[in-house]
Amino acid sequence: MLEITDMQKIGLGLSGFGIAFLMLGVMLLFDKGLLAIGNILFLSGLAFIIGLERTFWFFFQKHKWKASLAFFTGITVVLIGWPLIGMIVETYGFILLFRGFFPAAVTFLTRVPVLGTILSLPVISKVVDKLGGDSRRSMV
Repeated sequence: MLEITDMQKIGLGLSGFGIAFLMLGVMLLFDKGLLAIGNILFLSGLAFIIGLERTFWFFFQKHKWKASLAFFTGITVVLIGWPLIGMIVETYGFILLFRGFFPAAVTFLTRVPVLGTILSLPVISKVVDKLGGDSRRSMV
């Protein structure tokens, strides 16, 4: 089993609260205060989980410049006060940044007992196959 440090536990909590605040901000019609707090908590949680240096290098790799620019521009636009436009730009950057992680996440979710059954339904499985890519098909 993987050992996680106390700092990583704090980071998981911060990231979890960040995602919760982001979802709550979207549900409350793009409340800019909740979205700003969610963004700050998510980024600080990520820094606690993988460390400051690795977080910096994750966002500022040469091949991720477009994704990082979109992500941080979206956060800035949300902080300025245009939450809808900021979240659209931020979501685009988030998808570009974390698209390499999606196949692993989909593979994990298909192995969860109840969720795996739901994700294997005919209509949903087409979307899951597109998100999972080749890695899901080779592991089944």
